[in-house]
Amino acid sequence: STSLSLMCVSNSSIAKCNGPQVLRVTTIKEEPYAMSKGSELEGFCIDLLSAVSKKLDFKYDIKLVKDSRYGKTDDSGNWNGMIGEIVRGEADIAVAPLTVTAKRETAVDMTIPFMQTGLSFILRKDLASDDSQFLSLLNLFSTEVWMGVLVAYLLTSICIFLVSRISPCEWEQPDTENNLFTLSHSFWYTVGALTLQGAGPHPKALSGRVITSIWWLFSLVLLACYFANLSLWLHSDNQQQSIKSFEDLANQNLIEYGTIKDSSSFAFFKNSNNPTYHRIYEHIKNAQSYSLNAEEGIRKAQKGNYAFIGESVSLDLAVARYCNLTRAPEIIGMRGYSIAAPLGSPLVKNLSVAILHLSESGELDYFRSKWWASSCMAKNGKSAPLKPTSLKGIFLLLALGLGLGLFLALMELAAKSRKIANTQQKSCCSVMSAELSQRFRGGELTTPESSEKNKA
Repeated sequence: STSLSLMCVSNSSIAKCNGPQVLRVTTIKEEPYAMSKGSELEGFCIDLLSAVSKKLDFKYDIKLVKDSRYGKTDDSGNWNGMIGEIVRGEADIAVAPLTVTAKRETAVDMTIPFMQTGLSFILRKDLASDDSQFLSLLNLFSTEVWMGVLVAYLLTSICIFLVSRISPCEWEQPDTENNLFTLSHSFWYTVGALTLQGAGPHPKALSGRVITSIWWLFSLVLLACYFANLSLWLHSDNQQQSIKSFEDLANQNLIEYGTIKDSSSFAFFKNSNNPTYHRIYEHIKNAQSYSLNAEEGIRKAQKGNYAFIGESVSLDLAVARYCNLTRAPEIIGMRGYSIAAPLGSPLVKNLSVAILHLSESGELDYFRSKWWASSCMAKNGKSAPLKPTSLKGIFLLLALGLGLGLFLALMELAAKSRKIANTQQKSCCSVMSAELSQRFRGGELTTPESSEKNKA
């Protein structure tokens, strides 16, 4: 009403009135724009209204729209919803996610948009897939697991090499026999076990057999986990379709899709001259795959086999709240959300200027980040790569096995060194040191006889 106008003379960029005005505000309950918090309302539009009222110095009385509708004309041409309340003079402004359309502009005046949006659709993540990536078989394990497998392979090969050198049961006569487990053969032997092919000869000493047995067990568990994840990946890849656009949606008949009945989104497809969009309208109309509201559409999408078409910003909120949903990357029919006021109302100019100030100061961006905060930690609908925490038990077992194998090899060498020391009446440590030196340097074992020969 003109009596509530804010068009007052002022030198400031935003006009203010002499004395606060009380505006009747209508809105609609929709997350996160306006939500109940006890007897009060909270949300993006509530924060927006509060910020605008402070800039324009007016008070307001906010109420929810009686019929819980945004606004469309009935058969007799009368408007319902928030638009109807503005037209009938029951409210001065409507602050809600009201889409600017040509038909609404003929009934009310609308400010510049406070939020840009468009049409997109959401569906469950297991119904949408990305294209296969290059070397996707490597994605079955995380990078950390692959690095762990590489380190485990190198350590096991080196341990087999060391044990075959240290253990006298494996290499009894270093001065006359060749050690079959060279470094290259140790690496080859470990690879053969990992691929379940085997590569002889096999260790004879208990220490070597402990290490190889643990490595065989490690390989079996690792391969079992890999092929289990591979089976899940192949199954999901075969079942999934690549649905990224409205054309993909229109060209398939396995997934049902729909939007809110009598909404601006539905009107977009109904009035579109694009053949693909008109096919979507015909399918929704014939299949009666409507949703009464956004909550019902999101609930259908979560259950599966349904794609819900709606405003992209509202769908982004659903994706942020429900981690099993994903939004298609395509956005069509760009439009904006605006505040509505009666035709010819002087409120619109000042409200538009206030919205521009909020946008330029970053307050609108702050409101958006505040109410669209995501609660999802991951966004992967396919089989997730195995993490090190999933295989920490088998890595720990391998580490214990390697340590046990090296310990047994040293015990075997110590037993032989003690026996020689008792025979030659020498210290066990000096004999063991000489044994290790001979086994790793290839020199002859020093004995009293050899010392006399060298002196001669």
